Amino acid sequence: MILITGASSGIGEACARAFARTGRDLFLVARREDRLKDLAQELQTQFGVRVVYEATDVRSTEMLHSLSVTRAQDLSKVSVLINNAGLARGLEAFQDSNESDWQEMIGTNLTAVLGFTQLLLPFFLKKNSGHIVMMGSVAARWLYPRGHVYSATKAAVHALAESLRLDLLGTKIRVTTIAPGMVETEFSEVRFRGDTARAAAVYSNMQPLRAEDVAEAVVWATLRPAHVNIQEIVMYPVDQASPTQVARSSKKE
Repeated sequence: MILITGASSGIGEACARAFARTGRDLFLVARREDRLKDLAQELQTQFGVRVVYEATDVRSTEMLHSLSVTRAQDLSKVSVLINNAGLARGLEAFQDSNESDWQEMIGTNLTAVLGFTQLLLPFFLKKNSGHIVMMGSVAARWLYPRGHVYSATKAAVHALAESLRLDLLGTKIRVTTIAPGMVETEFSEVRFRGDTARAAAVYSNMQPLRAEDVAEAVVWATLRPAHVNIQEIVMYPVDQASPTQVARSSKKE
């Protein structure tokens, strides 16, 4: 079973579809219950896989405690955890940013990752197998103006993955970081609070990555032989060389 956070849209949804095509059962977590329900029904019908879901805020510690009790049987069957839920808020200079945006990014991008990782690790350790996939970002290392807190949270995720490998040395548990560049999802709409025109401009006159491109990399990394750990995959679209260098002359495919 594959547990995916932030599974109702974007990369998370693409991962759910990609793993369903391989015949894997799914445990989907996200806030929007209507989307999760529709996705679960679609994948179960189309691929014959079992899909369970939990509509909740991934930042909720109460939810994590509840899951450890009410979903223990399903959690024991999870072989891959994809810590995908994440967001950015705003694009102001740090001195003009606000604490509520910081807390939302820290809670979603980092605290939830810590919580879900610790939730699954006892099951992984008991069976001495499992795979933790962190959805990082190129922004963790190659910074850009006004990225501050978002970049800081993703840098923390990268550091956590590296530290986990050290702590888990001697076990058969694998840890992989996927670090994409520009991916055309709802990411920019969320960042700009529903300003669709501003969000569309981020990807104008260039070909960004698709959510499906990232999902393929996630599936590939998890399907390597058990003795192989893909430590990190960095993915840029051809039209992007760094967070601030984008060629905007090509047409989208």
